[in-house]
Order: sequence, then C-alpha cells, then structure tokens
Amino acid sequence: MTEETPGFEEKPDVPSGATPDDAEPKAAPAEGAAPAGDAAADVALVAQLDQTRTALGERTADLQRLQAEFQNYRRRVERDRVAVKEIAIANLLTELLPVLDDIGRAREHGELVGGFKSVAESLETVAAKMGLMQFGKEGEPFDPTVHEALMHSYAPDVTETTCVAILQPGYRIGERTIRPARVAVAEPQPGAQTVKAEDAEESAADDKENGGPEEG
Repeated sequence: MTEETPGFEEKPDVPSGATPDDAEPKAAPAEGAAPAGDAAADVALVAQLDQTRTALGERTADLQRLQAEFQNYRRRVERDRVAVKEIAIANLLTELLPVLDDIGRAREHGELVGGFKSVAESLETVAAKMGLMQFGKEGEPFDPTVHEALMHSYAPDVTETTCVAILQPGYRIGERTIRPARVAVAEPQPGAQTVKAEDAEESAADDKENGGPEEG
C-alpha cells in the first residue's frame, strides 16, 4: 500500500515537450452567447433583403408603367382603327351619292319601277345599314352648318330665313355631314316686320280705347 506525501497534490500527466498551460483545462464558452461570425452574417442578410425589396419595388413600378403604356397603345390603336373604318365608309358612300340622287329623281318622276326599283331600294337599304342618313326638309329654318343656299328670295309668310325648296338632299353619317343639303331659301320681306309691329300696336291701342276685348 502506497502512502501519500502530505502537501503534494496529484497532477495529471503532462506529455513530454508540452507547456504547463496545456495541462490546464480550457473554459467552455458561455451558453446563449452568439458567435461574432453569426451576427455579421445576420447583418449581411438584412442588407441583402433590403436590396432585394428595393429592386422588387423598382421592377413592380416598371411593370405597372409598361402595362399602362400598353393599355394606352391599345386604346389608341382601337380609336385609329375605328376612325379609318369611318373614313373608308364615308369615302365609299360619298361616291354613291350621285347614284342615290339619280334614284331620287327617278322616284319623283315615277320612273322607279320593275327591276330597277328593286335594285334601287336594295342599294338604299345597304347605304342605310352603313349609317348613311338623309336630311333636309322644306319649311325648316336655314342652318348654314348643314345647308347650302343655291337660291334666295323674299316671302311675306316667313319670319326667319327658311328653306322653301330642297334642290338636293343632304347626307350625314352619325354626326358627320358628308354633304350639306342644297336648298332655296326665303327671307322675310324687307319692312314686313315693321308693318306687323305697327299693326300690332294699332290693334292694342284700339282695344284700350274700346275698353279691352268684350268678355263672353
């Protein structure tokens, strides 16, 4: 049995050539403490996420702008397509107006009969389906925006410039006039309004002198 020498503690064996510090156990890292490398990685990830969000916002704005431009382009193309179609129809119908005038004159003279009548009516029906509308009637007020006066006279029975004869009907497509109505107009007789005003004044004076109109 071996006896222990008082005052001496048993030390672990130290390999040959090792320093005394190697024999001392190293302290373990404290629990819950994040390594410095992990914190730096988190900062880098946050910065990268912010950059990604910024890039996404920019790309979203670009996409929205492109979408708006495309919608405007589609509307412009559709508007141009409709305008070109209307112009083409107007040009075609304008070329047909002399034929329609001939049909109208033949109808007025009673010559629109037989097969010619059927063809003429079919042509008028097709023109109406394409949007052609005839206008111009006797007795309507003269409007220089839609009427073209070819003849002028005075008449005692009109109170304003009036279309008294339709020499050639006008045509429009929608709100667009492709030919004004060619008309003969009549204006009130010079001085007619003055005479009428004087007659009205005399009549009013007579009524006043006679105590007004008699009551029934």
